[in-house]
Parts: sequence; structure tokens; C-alpha cells
Amino acid sequence: MAKLTEQEIAELLPTAPGWSVVVEEGMGRLQKAFAFDDFAEALAFTNRVGDLAEEANHHPRIVTEWGRVTLTWWSHDLGGIVANDFEMAKRVDAL
Repeated sequence: MAKLTEQEIAELLPTAPGWSVVVEEGMGRLQKAFAFDDFAEALAFTNRVGDLAEEANHHPRIVTEWGRVTLTWWSHDLGGIVANDFEMAKRVDAL
């Protein structure tokens, strides 16, 4: 797995509606916030994402708060976005 180039990211981004690229600590990350009616729904979604991440052995940053869960995917080892981040974004959207 290799870190994606900016051009590759730009080509893949339209395949992940609602996801955007944020830059933190000098590296690109794929991020999306999901809205829920309450904390219980947000927490249930968080747990489903956690299960999915464990199955794939690829783990996002998950911020769970009342009515919202923000997910951020990137490769820690490679220092940026990889193709698997887009695959995981699609799998999360399918939840």
C-alpha cells in the first residue's frame, strides 16, 4: 500500500460523497462528520465503525459527541491518505 498522490486523491474524492481532505500535522487525511438525533445513536454508529475497523485492521480517529461522529482516515505509517482509506469510507457510508 502506497501513500496516494494529490492527483490520485483528487480523482478518488468524487467517489466518496461528503468526505473531504483535511491537512493536520502536515499530512492529508480523509474526514467526514455524521449527524445523529442523540448520543445513543452516535455511540451505536461508533461501535459499528469500530467493528468494521477491527475486521479490516485499519483504524480511524473517531470523535463521538452528542448527535455527531467525526471519522478521520489516514495511514499513520505512510503519513497520509492511502487507497484503503477510500475503501473504508465507502464501507462506513454503507452502514
